[in-house]
Amino acid sequence: MANALTAIRLLLVIPFAFFMAGGDLRHAVFALLAMVVALATDFLDGAIARRTGRVSALGGTFDHASDFLFVTCGLFAGALRGAFPWILPILITAAFAQYVIDSYWVHGQSRLRKSQLGRYNGILYFVPLCMDILIRMGLRFLHPWLTLLVWTLVLSTLVSMGQRLMFRRVFKELPSRPPEK
Repeated sequence: MANALTAIRLLLVIPFAFFMAGGDLRHAVFALLAMVVALATDFLDGAIARRTGRVSALGGTFDHASDFLFVTCGLFAGALRGAFPWILPILITAAFAQYVIDSYWVHGQSRLRKSQLGRYNGILYFVPLCMDILIRMGLRFLHPWLTLLVWTLVLSTLVSMGQRLMFRRVFKELPSRPPEK
């Protein structure tokens, strides 16, 4: 059931990107509907997996990948019409690639290796999309707040990527076995 909810979000990626690419009210309303469904499935899938005891590394990766695709495709579509600077979806793509490579190949883990800042960024990446939809629906006073949020996310994404790189360097410098006495 949890993976089915995640799959719904994945199926919404292309329609959502199409609705985010259109600047008119009609596209904004459909983007809002897709966003509400995506957020509902995102909140429910993990809770259902935990409650039914079906939490798995594969399910977690599927959830994160679906979130990543939903957010970045929406941001790239919005960037096409000038709603967001291109740097944000590009950085999110780089950060997600780093997250996957660092977790599975560098550290050889069986699940994604999370960070607290990365978790907050992952949640907050949905907010510019919501704000842009609301701006297109007439709440234009949100525009300066959207600009501030987007550039804050650019900075926090860079910091998160830097933290992951620094941790990797520290991890490599740790001795592989305890020093002999």
